[in-house]
Amino acid sequence: MIVMKFGGSSVANADRIKHVASIIKAYREKRPVVVLSAMGDTTDHLLEAADKAVSGIVDVAGVAQLHEDTARELGIDIQTVQLLLDELKQLLTGISMLKEISKRSRDYLVSFGERMSVRMMAAYLNSIGIPAKFYDAWDVGFISDSHYMSAELLDDVWNTIPSHLDGYKNGTDDAIPIVTGFIAKDAAGNITTLGRGGSDLTATMIGAALSVDEVQTWKDVDGIMTADPRLVKDAKPVPEVTYEEAQELAMFGAQVLHPRSMLPVRKSGTPVRVKNSYNIESPGSIIVEKHSGKVPPVCAITSVKHVSIFDIVSTRMLGAAGFLAHIFNQFLKWNVSIDVIATSEVSVSCTVNTKADLSGLIADLKNVADVNVRTGKAIVTIVCDAAHSSAILASGFDALADEGINVQMISQGASKVNISVLVDEDEADRTVTILHKAYFG
Repeated sequence: MIVMKFGGSSVANADRIKHVASIIKAYREKRPVVVLSAMGDTTDHLLEAADKAVSGIVDVAGVAQLHEDTARELGIDIQTVQLLLDELKQLLTGISMLKEISKRSRDYLVSFGERMSVRMMAAYLNSIGIPAKFYDAWDVGFISDSHYMSAELLDDVWNTIPSHLDGYKNGTDDAIPIVTGFIAKDAAGNITTLGRGGSDLTATMIGAALSVDEVQTWKDVDGIMTADPRLVKDAKPVPEVTYEEAQELAMFGAQVLHPRSMLPVRKSGTPVRVKNSYNIESPGSIIVEKHSGKVPPVCAITSVKHVSIFDIVSTRMLGAAGFLAHIFNQFLKWNVSIDVIATSEVSVSCTVNTKADLSGLIADLKNVADVNVRTGKAIVTIVCDAAHSSAILASGFDALADEGINVQMISQGASKVNISVLVDEDEADRTVTILHKAYFG
């Protein structure tokens, strides 16, 4: 048994839906549970419709047109989707009367994209002779807390998901479950969304709870790559990475599963495979607990741009207990997340990646320290076996020095699987390219 997850671009139109259906058909014997995102940019269009509704305009034409046209091209009955479109219009009418939208209403609103997507896929599969049944996530046991827009799943889901899908797992029900990603319901029955990486989390949670053979997430490249193939033309697939390495890659910019979606499969030990929907014969990349063979010195290189670095220095706090605690408490107060950090007795350098106004944070930090903020930076991360960090740094820094790239900060992660360096943003792409050539030839 497997779980197959397809993102919005994979089901963006009728042709893409037909292609995904052909992949599902090819894996039918493995008894897949399929998790889908909303079609293309539907979520963005729903949020745009909400903004219009707040200003008094009720308009579902764009969302309706996409789904009606797609249904017509697929040759399926639009009735189940039409009921949702009518419900959506009622919701937007209510928003237009109130002239405001709460977080709870927003979650209800954006849920329509996934709910329409699974209905259309299930209808199309049935029309081509593949038994399938759509499920909203709560129909298969997804229960969350009530933190709308970024809800967390309750521990109960480890039991509720198997109880709802027991018939399919045991073979008494042959209809392939097509499940909405990204959404759940709280204990009061209100629709919630799972925030960033929500569809990935839906897939890995189902896979972990059902103890499937593997969770597959389908993209448009041959798995996890040694670097962004749009940037490095000779980037190559990485056959195997660990959960820890995959989390680091995702944290620092790579288009892998969202880090939080790794938590269920790490707990259960369920493998995750990243596959190419345009090349289904490719084995892709598998994410596991430990490497099955020799650990490669360097796994991949990735980067994050639009980074600011805080240089915080205080001779007044020399030897004083609590200096770091005070510094971190200010970041906590202003809800600013730190990515990379380097420290000494009286100084801290750390990076943040946010577009938020940082003036309040800076003012608070200046009460105990001199603060200098440098913008326009980028973090380049080498996901590697840091047990060989000296050799890795030597070859990488030699290559950067030869090309005149100045590294402004370096940090080795406590996980021992990454080394991050800070460079000017306009040198980030070149830095990735130079390091890739140094490590992979």
